[in-house]
This record gives sequence, structure tokens and C-alpha cells, in this order.
Amino acid sequence: MEKVLIITGGSRGIGAATARLAAVQGYRICINYLSDHAAAEKTAGQVRALGAQAITLQADVSNEDEIMRLFSRVDSELGRVTHLVNNAGTLAQASRVEDMSEFRMLKMMMTNVVGPMLCSKHALLRMLPSHGGHGGSIVNVSSLAARLGSAGEYVDYAASKGALDTFTIGLSREVAGENIRVNAVRPGFIFTDFHALSGDPFRVSKLEGALPMGRGGTAEEVAEAILWLLSDNASYATGTFIDLAGGR
Repeated sequence: MEKVLIITGGSRGIGAATARLAAVQGYRICINYLSDHAAAEKTAGQVRALGAQAITLQADVSNEDEIMRLFSRVDSELGRVTHLVNNAGTLAQASRVEDMSEFRMLKMMMTNVVGPMLCSKHALLRMLPSHGGHGGSIVNVSSLAARLGSAGEYVDYAASKGALDTFTIGLSREVAGENIRVNAVRPGFIFTDFHALSGDPFRVSKLEGALPMGRGGTAEEVAEAILWLLSDNASYATGTFIDLAGGR
């Protein structure tokens, strides 16, 4: 069976590292992006140079119409999706709750919670045996913030990732008997440009010295865990979380 992988938010950081690693493991890859077409094409070029088939597709994961279009394009250009990495996410500048706007909170939940739920829904419509599928694997990219809470900084972000963790557990049990596994990774301080969304692009460099391992992590280290969970090597793992946080 061909392995067809969709990576949401796949144009950079953890998503791009996952695409490059998947390229050498036999996947056909869809790199989803929201707005940076050039970054997505750069990642796709790297994937193709490694010998894998890759396409780039723009879609807002919080919009079901766009998600339906994304999956339909993958059906026609790569084949029926068998693997999904829900990596797309958003963050906002550090703030206390009393200073957060309704718009900020809703955007956080729509992107970080509803988005993965919608993408999982449309993946399941292709993976479930009752819909003609043969099973599959889903990995959600959560965050260590889900269990730390991010008080005084990003409680809304932490809450969204906590909700994603609960979704991971529930969905994993819902589809476990149908040859579909659902797992998650929880990165901590990782060197990517995601932190620029918080207004502090150098956040990891400033704080890594306080970690038990004394350093921040790399996107490639997170990608290794994601690809293991996606693979048959993790065939007995579902509802599982891998923390990648240097001992934090």
C-alpha cells in the first residue's frame, strides 16, 4: 500500500523537518501551508531532491471548505491519504488572560483545536474500513505547555494544546479497533521561527540554560519522534504522548 502523508503547516520548522525525513522513508507528501508559498515550495524541492513525490497545497486548517478541497486534491494527485501530521498551529504575544481579546482566544482554538479535528475527520473518511480505507496513522503536534499551563504568558495556547491532548486520547480509543492509531508529540523549547509569533524570536536561546539538558531542541529531533509514531515500528502505540523537552 502506498504511504500518502499530509503535513499541515509543513512549510517550515517541525513540519518541514518532518517532510524531509518522510521523504527518505517512502512517503508521498503533501505540504500544506497557510500563506508562505515560497517556503512551502522550498521544502517541496528539498523533498523531491531526496527522491520523494511532493505537492504543496494552500489551505486554512480552521476552514472546513478549504480542508475538503485540500483532501480532494491529495486524492487526485497523490492518492488516498494514509498518514496525517496535524502540525499547523498559532501562538500570540505573551499576555495575561484579562488582557486577551475574544478574537485572539477564538483564533487560537480554531487553529490549534478545531483545525486538527477537521483534518482528522477528513483523514478518517479515507482511512476507515467502513469508507473503503485500510487504516492509517495520525500524529498531533501538541506542546509541553499543555501540562505546564504557561501562566502569565500563553494560557490560551496551553489550553488549546490541552484540548488537543484530550482529543488525541479520545480519538485514539474511538478508532483503535479499525486499524487507525492516533498519537501526539509534545515539544518544549525547540529552535524554530514559531517563537517569533510570541514577539520573542530568541526565546529558546534565552531560556535553554535553565533546562536539565542545558539546550534547546531541534526540529529534526521532533521529526524523528513523529516519523516513529507514524510508522509500523510503533504498531502497538496509540493514545501515546512523547515529550521532547530536554527533561523539563
